[in-house]
Amino acid sequence: MSTRASDDGYDIYKTQDGGRSMKLGISAFAWTRSFGMKHLSWLPKVREYGFEGLEIPMFRPRDLPVAPLRMAFESNELDCTVCVILPSGVNPIDADSDVRRRALAHLVECVEVAAELGARLLGGPVYAPIGYAVERRSTEEEWKRAIEMLQRLGEKLDENRMRLAVEPVNRSETSLLRTTEEARRLCAEIGNPAIGVTVDTFHANIEEKCIASSIERLGPMLSHLHLSENDRGVPGSGHVPFPEIVATLRKMEYEGYGVIEGFGYAADEPDSPGALLADYAVSPEDIALRGLQYIRSLSVREC
Repeated sequence: MSTRASDDGYDIYKTQDGGRSMKLGISAFAWTRSFGMKHLSWLPKVREYGFEGLEIPMFRPRDLPVAPLRMAFESNELDCTVCVILPSGVNPIDADSDVRRRALAHLVECVEVAAELGARLLGGPVYAPIGYAVERRSTEEEWKRAIEMLQRLGEKLDENRMRLAVEPVNRSETSLLRTTEEARRLCAEIGNPAIGVTVDTFHANIEEKCIASSIERLGPMLSHLHLSENDRGVPGSGHVPFPEIVATLRKMEYEGYGVIEGFGYAADEPDSPGALLADYAVSPEDIALRGLQYIRSLSVREC
């Protein structure tokens, strides 16, 4: 059993013996890529399943039904986290200063809309579009542009009491930030304590020699976690070493969110990631319920 508590304005999860542990959420990607009004009815179910939070994908911020979505989060006592995926034409590290200026305006809007949703954490590969420059190594100039852009975003983060967690992704999606060590170095050079790292175990399974060790080396820079199987299926059904990862998180006394990010198949959601990638036999509910049961079973083990 566990209860909710508060620490410096941030919700945490506290066990009955007084210890703190990872909170568990689920990504809306289990169901859909394009969250809209018709999906608000899911939120009571998400809470009923036993999750503390729901992560919303954000492509174009104002496409989201912000006011009713915030009301639904509050009425169901769910936390909101946001995963930003940059849409076409938004590139913070482009050589063209006008493109970078528009990218900054987009990121500012993402922070503002996330705050309107009631979120306190914004994550994702916000430094470059997915697929940008994967055919070559990124340049030192692009690295410096990423640092400059995220430093300029700092004031808006502070203004909205928002944490930003940059997410390294695998080599088929970027050449700029692939590993936790690269993300750690980026955050160190940015120098803003409000900016940390999201580790996604799907990407880490490709890029890290040892996922648990790479997480531990981040220390307090670890701000968010995507619990993803190697095929984006149900956690525990593949070869991502979740027992070792969860044991490491307990050792670190990690208090942030672990968000299950898997893709389920639903015939009525043709725009979902699962429409292309999921096993037809694995539903979004399988991702949610079986995934939650598995991660919880690891969380209560002695490590």
